[in-house]
Amino acid sequence: MNVIRSIGISYIGRALWGERRAVMGEEKVAVKISRRLYEQVKKHVEESGGEFKSVEEFVEFVLEEVLREEEEEPVYTPEEEEEIKRRLRALGYL
Repeated sequence: MNVIRSIGISYIGRALWGERRAVMGEEKVAVKISRRLYEQVKKHVEESGGEFKSVEEFVEFVLEEVLREEEEEPVYTPEEEEEIKRRLRALGYL
């Protein structure tokens, strides 16, 4: 999964700010992560130049991106899968 690469450390951010702010008022629940990961994210947030205001905001953004990316993954029809396999066989990969 290319989450950090897809949101880019340079962030897709600006285009999604409105959407992120719209969900900020939603009811929140607690999620536990390791202290090590929390500290890494905290450092990243501090170095983001104000792009993210908190660890919570960054984590929520990343999770939304992961879910959005999974929704966009193409699903091949059985016919398309067979064509792909045929081509891979012709190339000697299968």
